[in-house]
Amino acid sequence: MDNTQIIVVMGVCGSGKSEIGRLLADALNAEFVEGDDFHPRHNVTLMGAGIPLTDADRQVWLETLSARIAQAERSGQALVLSCSALKRRYRDLLREGYARLAFVHLKGERSLIEARMRARQGHFMPVGLIDSQFRDLEPPTPDETVLTADITLAPDVLVENILQHLAVHR
Repeated sequence: MDNTQIIVVMGVCGSGKSEIGRLLADALNAEFVEGDDFHPRHNVTLMGAGIPLTDADRQVWLETLSARIAQAERSGQALVLSCSALKRRYRDLLREGYARLAFVHLKGERSLIEARMRARQGHFMPVGLIDSQFRDLEPPTPDETVLTADITLAPDVLVENILQHLAVHR
């Protein structure tokens, strides 16, 4: 059985995908891939202007991330990828690259997300897009076997909980 660990850390903007993803990758001795780095310039321009992305805007980005997941799987590489993966169809597209892909959904209240976004420096995603992120979010359903993680926990505790869950469900 292939034990290659490939994980997508998902959630709305400001939920901590990058921070938790990096910590998780370090703990697993895996490569961390920042999904935002793969957005086409057009998407970054739209988001920077406060314009929510459409499904069509996200399509090429998601296909690129799916291909990166498939590449890691083929090479036997452990990978942690941050990606909002807000809708079920987005998660399904990512799963095409790796059927046993693990998802970790970072979940938190809108007020906490907004506070985090207001404190964040140098990111293209403006606070004004929070509502569109929550509108687009289709929470994972039980058949997706997604771990939902509470972002009110300290990052090290959150990562430890994720690691324990992954060890049990491997």
